[in-house]
Amino acid sequence: MKATRGCRFSFHVTVVAAAIAYIYFSTVFVFIDQWLGLWSSPGILNAILFSVVALFCILSYALAIYTDPGRVPSSFIPDVEDPENTVQEIKRKGGDMRYCQKCSLYKPPRAHHCRVCNRCVLRMDHHCVWMNNCVGHANYKIFFIFVLYAVIACIYSLVLLVGSITIDSPKHDQQSEGSYRTVYILSGLLLVPLSLALGFFLGWHVHLILQNKTTIEYQEGVRAMWLAEKGGHVHSHPYDLGAYENLISVLGPNVCCWACPTTRHIGSGLRYRTPFEGFSSTSR
Repeated sequence: MKATRGCRFSFHVTVVAAAIAYIYFSTVFVFIDQWLGLWSSPGILNAILFSVVALFCILSYALAIYTDPGRVPSSFIPDVEDPENTVQEIKRKGGDMRYCQKCSLYKPPRAHHCRVCNRCVLRMDHHCVWMNNCVGHANYKIFFIFVLYAVIACIYSLVLLVGSITIDSPKHDQQSEGSYRTVYILSGLLLVPLSLALGFFLGWHVHLILQNKTTIEYQEGVRAMWLAEKGGHVHSHPYDLGAYENLISVLGPNVCCWACPTTRHIGSGLRYRTPFEGFSSTSR
């Protein structure tokens, strides 16, 4: 069951909201209008397409902020005798079951304690200051979809910006170019680094999804791989099911819904499939 949380707007969230608003209005009412004419057929078409992308971006961002990433139930106790549960995560030192002293709870597989939220988060990826929320089991796909639409919106806006500057149109005259000069400069300074940064970030999370890893698991895996190689062993990620199955586990079994910020497929987040198990559900 997906939970929602109350959230006060932080400084970082306000910055993101302001950037989204600025990019939208400058793209529709300056770039499209100056290049194609806002009320021409190409102008209306591009304004509608960009508005749809912007709407999905805003919707995904709001859902990522307000969706609780996943709480560890107070009743959770790991069942070490469950024959279907072939992977048990234990402490590096001592080999005991993972237990959070701050929350006074056992940690399910892939759960970690967030010092900012001051609680354990299921399948925690990272704490995102730009969302004022953790990215975890229940909102990871929503977060990923938000980044995807943000990249599309930034690149789309950048193309329209370049087109409105470089291609002559009836709207171009000396007075309009002078009045919009500041908008073009600010937009270029914002869109170019933002497109590069978000594009890299999107590529990074595609890489993680294809391996069914979180950011924390990647960092831990680097150390585990080094220790395994040092001891003459081969390290393998216990939740890597293969590229396609990994995509399904995060984005859902229905390919048509991969680009939608929906999370009906995610399960409880207390248990995850491994290559050593034969059952077909994504998580239980």
